[in-house]
Amino acid sequence: MMKIAVNTEENMKSKSKYIMNFKSVIDLFTKANIPNTYNITSLGAGEFNSIYAADSEGKAYVIKIAPVDIARILTYENDMMQQEVYYYSLINNRTAIQLPKIYYSDFSCINNPSGYFIMEKLSGTEINRIKLTSEEKASVTKKTVEMVAQIHSIKGERYGYRQNGLYDNWYLALSSMVNNLIKDCHRFNRSARNGELLLHYIQQNQLLLEKVESCLVNFDIWPPNIFCTKENGELKLTLIDLERCFWGDRISDFVCLDFMNLSLDQKQQTIDAYNKKSDSPLIVTDNERIRFAIMLGYLGLIMEVEKYARYTPFHFGWWRNVVVSKLLFRKSFSQLEKLSFPG
Repeated sequence: MMKIAVNTEENMKSKSKYIMNFKSVIDLFTKANIPNTYNITSLGAGEFNSIYAADSEGKAYVIKIAPVDIARILTYENDMMQQEVYYYSLINNRTAIQLPKIYYSDFSCINNPSGYFIMEKLSGTEINRIKLTSEEKASVTKKTVEMVAQIHSIKGERYGYRQNGLYDNWYLALSSMVNNLIKDCHRFNRSARNGELLLHYIQQNQLLLEKVESCLVNFDIWPPNIFCTKENGELKLTLIDLERCFWGDRISDFVCLDFMNLSLDQKQQTIDAYNKKSDSPLIVTDNERIRFAIMLGYLGLIMEVEKYARYTPFHFGWWRNVVVSKLLFRKSFSQLEKLSFPG
């Protein structure tokens, strides 16, 4: 889930990716009424789906293909790509956020063993791969936080992942989300002690979590998912990879924002920028600190379990997930031990 740029693409290759030959990729474009495709190239970006670029009649395209091997898919990742297309449409209709155009999607699994969609190929560069001045970096941070505030302006009536079924409150949804990851962990014959401890803290804070308002949450707003271009001296940002969106607690997105600061109190500049754009300013109290710490643990649990599905100990991704999940659990549980309400 967390994306860190590395130089060795082979060491990041995920077992979930469905590798296709270029002729099959061309066939999918043809079925989408995009003929005469050429310059087919495999894009190394992404650790879950397969991604290919192609040109046709003066336009540049990207096709994103979901995994085929369901044994390598976590519960919340089932039908995730179909949800991504839904959220592209929703965010495009409800905000001013710049998104890639979606030209075609097919989730019937008739033309291909898994679902796929075709979108425009962006001309910009991921913000983690572009040289920026200190002023430009500050501008990118501000614009990113403003995008998150716009996403949170989309309110929901229920909670959780659409693909797994929605719930009447955040406590029920989050309990289900964590339980699903625990079951996934057991499916790979691994223990889930950290997941069980996280579930304990969620149960301990049930009354608090039941009161959380539902809004759209991105929960994947890492630098590689933001493309940047410069137009007339102004930075323009385009957001991609909306597949991990869910309905729930807006505090969740502050885990990814200013990630190296793993305490909500260390993110005051980010919160100040958010509050200037948000329709509901965020005031940090112990309630917010508890909810934030729980979501640190939730990201840690995702990273702990997904390494069993995607990697082996010979992959960089395995050891990255080991290190980062341990850090997230330590920060999460230490904060929750101090803050959580008595059960």
